[in-house]
Amino acid sequence: MTDANVINEVEGKTAIITGAASGIGRATAELFIERGAKVVAVDLDESVNDLASDRLLPIVADVTSDGAAEQAVTSAVERFGQLDILVNNAGYINYQSVIETSREEWEKVMAINATGYFLFSREAVKAMLPNKRGAIVNIASYASYFAFRDIAPYAASKGAVAQLTRALALEVAPQGIRVNAIGAGNVITNLLNSFRDDGPEFLAEHGAQAPIGRAAQPREIAEVVAFLASDRASFAIGSIFMVDGGFSVQIQ
Repeated sequence: MTDANVINEVEGKTAIITGAASGIGRATAELFIERGAKVVAVDLDESVNDLASDRLLPIVADVTSDGAAEQAVTSAVERFGQLDILVNNAGYINYQSVIETSREEWEKVMAINATGYFLFSREAVKAMLPNKRGAIVNIASYASYFAFRDIAPYAASKGAVAQLTRALALEVAPQGIRVNAIGAGNVITNLLNSFRDDGPEFLAEHGAQAPIGRAAQPREIAEVVAFLASDRASFAIGSIFMVDGGFSVQIQ
C-alpha cells in the first residue's frame, strides 16, 4: 500500500484491543501503532506488558471479570483523551465432543468468547456516545455459520458474536457508531496451535482445504480489522466479513 490515507487510516485514534498478547490481537496492536494509533492492549497473559510504549498501554486483566471493561475504557480516556475503536478479540477454544464437555468448560468458552465481547462493547459504547462516533470490530469465525466436529461450545459462542454484532449495530448506528465482525478462518496463532496435541499439523491440513490452500497469518486478519475500524468502512454496518481464504464460499 502506498496511499498515505490508507497507511495512516487509524492515525490519531485510540483503540482498545483485547487478547492483545499474541495472535490476531498482537498483530492488530502492532499494526495500529505502526499506523499512528494509540492502543490500550488487554490480555490475561502478562506478556502483554512487553508491548508497552508511549502510545501503547498494556493492561493485564481477565475480560470476563467484573470491572475489566470499565478499567480499560477509563484508562483509554484518561491516558489518551478519548476512545474511538474497540477490537474484541480475546478468545478460547476447547476441542471435545459435546458429551465430553463439562458445564464448567461450556461456561468458560461462552464467558470469554461472548460475555467478554458484550461487556467491553457495552462500556465502549458509553464512551463513544458523547462524541457520536466510533467503531467496534468483533473477531467472529467461519464457525459462526458452519458446523465442525468437536467444537460445539466455540461455534455457539461465535454464533452469539455474530448476532451481538448485528443487534448492537442496529442500536448504535444512528449515533454514529459502527459495529462489524470478521468471520476469521484458520489463522496461525498460539490459540489454534495449542487447542489439540497435533495443533500445528491439524491447522496446516485444515487450512489446505480452503481454496487459497493455506491458513492465514495474523497480520492478514489485522489488515481487515484496520479497514473496518477506519473511516474507509463508513458504510459498513452490522456485517460479518468472511476472511477465511474462501473456505465458506466452497461450502455454501
